[in-house]
Amino acid sequence: MINETLTMVFVIATGVWIGAMFFGGLWWTIRKSVSSKHPAPWFFCSLLLRMSITLAGFYFIGRGHLDRLLLCLLGFVIARLLVMWLTMSPKEKKVQSVQETSHAH
Repeated sequence: MINETLTMVFVIATGVWIGAMFFGGLWWTIRKSVSSKHPAPWFFCSLLLRMSITLAGFYFIGRGHLDRLLLCLLGFVIARLLVMWLTMSPKEKKVQSVQETSHAH
């Protein structure tokens, strides 16, 4: 039971790591390509690297276990939300908190 729980926590954490690499890499690529004279190679190489890491990670975590694959995907989505929140400007965070407060009423 404990071993299974630790495995599931590891799988979710790995999904978060894979997602952080994917979406963090995308954010970094966009920042670099904006100031580049040739942005296409940045996007192409970044896409190949990010997709390779992501697909290899899902392949090795899944290994025929649908539950592990879904938990890894959950971690990947959590990382997307974290990277989106961490890369927001303070102004965007303020607008988002005001919108969430107004929806609560």
